[in-house]
Amino acid sequence: MELRFFHFYPDLMNLYGSYANLLVLRRALEQLGHRVTVEAVLPGEAADLSGADFLYMGAGTERRQKFALADFARFGGDVRRAAEDGCAMVFAGTAMELLGASVTDAEGTVYDGIALGDFTSVQGRRRFVEDVYGKTDLFDDPIVGFMNKCARISGVTTPLLTSLSMGFGNEAERGPEGFHRGNVFASELTGPLLVKNPRLLEAVAAAILDRRGSPAPLPRDDWAEAAYAVTEEQLRLRAQGK
Repeated sequence: MELRFFHFYPDLMNLYGSYANLLVLRRALEQLGHRVTVEAVLPGEAADLSGADFLYMGAGTERRQKFALADFARFGGDVRRAAEDGCAMVFAGTAMELLGASVTDAEGTVYDGIALGDFTSVQGRRRFVEDVYGKTDLFDDPIVGFMNKCARISGVTTPLLTSLSMGFGNEAERGPEGFHRGNVFASELTGPLLVKNPRLLEAVAAAILDRRGSPAPLPRDDWAEAAYAVTEEQLRLRAQGK
């Protein structure tokens, strides 16, 4: 089966090795025998998202985020329609904030988001730079990651991580984090997120394949599983104060 991926602003939004989220997903699907075509979407360039199987944007600095948003706004309607049609998408790091109703920078300037979600992001002077350990309703395994953000995000009713044992959530210490609706997965966690969390990688791949009527389990990557086990254990012990 041929799958069409769209990668928004791979140069502009690529902090913390964000491109690896796309690479690991592509590799896993190709191991199942699928052909994956990745189309880069660059500022000012046209892109036809009809028939897309997956949309992705990685993390960027707050300044680069505003440049990305200025261009991404023209795709707002198409992205919302793709989400309604069940297209899978991942927005990592500061890219998550673009999905909301607005982003307010540290100077108080308000930028309209694409309003896929009703939430708002307000960026401040304080940065939250820390490891994260949390729970999700998608599977039993904890989610692990790292964040470096300055935004408090209000109004998310369907978070990706329902609770944290370590880290700052959308708007509170150890509060819910991220955004999840249908096949839309968004989180301020970086690292990259899908590389660090094999179960989340499986969930995103399942969303893509189920929509095309071709469900299949991903092959297990022993190295990824071992790396996750070490990280999960160490963060769990830290969260328990051990």
